[in-house]
Amino acid sequence: MSILKAENLNLYYGNNHALKNINLDIRKNAITALIGPSGCGKSTFLRTLNRMNDLIENVRITGKVLYEGKDIYDNYDVIELRKKIGMVFQRPNPFPMPIYDNIAYGPRIHGNNNKAELDEIVENSLKSAALWDEVKDRLKKSALGLSGGQQQRLCIARALSVEPEVLLMDEPTSALDPISTMKIEELLLELKKKYTIIIVTHSMQQAARISDYTAFFLSGEVIEYDETNKIFSNPRDRRTEDYITGRFG
Repeated sequence: MSILKAENLNLYYGNNHALKNINLDIRKNAITALIGPSGCGKSTFLRTLNRMNDLIENVRITGKVLYEGKDIYDNYDVIELRKKIGMVFQRPNPFPMPIYDNIAYGPRIHGNNNKAELDEIVENSLKSAALWDEVKDRLKKSALGLSGGQQQRLCIARALSVEPEVLLMDEPTSALDPISTMKIEELLLELKKKYTIIIVTHSMQQAARISDYTAFFLSGEVIEYDETNKIFSNPRDRRTEDYITGRFG
């Protein structure tokens, strides 16, 4: 069952045609990996899914992105959209405030100032991000004192605090060491039971390890999209095979 769908999606930065006629069906409660060489449109596509490109000048978009059947570019409340479709960036970006306030920030913005409820949201979000046991005694301390891997899990917890349905992740482990990367990969496999996850990754091994579906982007186009095991074991397009076997990229 699909939760997000791109239909004939094109994106232009000024005169630069960055995304070309993208058609993709994102499955619910699955991890979809977006792979391809640098500058091929993966992150740009990811940002179209919660309208982050709206913040960039001279961007023009044609086509549709359907979220639960409704076009997000047609009179859709962007604040509500970003509540439902959360984002985790490449580098951990905790707010310079206590751990507790990082997690409570989103619910407060959406009008929840009930302390008991916020306490519960903070605990549940940190547990969901496999961070609670490490930080439960230091919730009033600055989030900037956490390690890189902990900061990234905090950012995941912060995204979960407003109860999204979809998590967009732009190379969430590229700035992390192998042990932190493994923890986040294990976390994502657990989270997909409740959430739909779309991850941009430069790591072929990561895509193969954790994703259910993989889309291969090249020069702003989706060359191939299928179940991950098919993409990696029996790609239909020669360019996909050349990329995943390291002949270019």
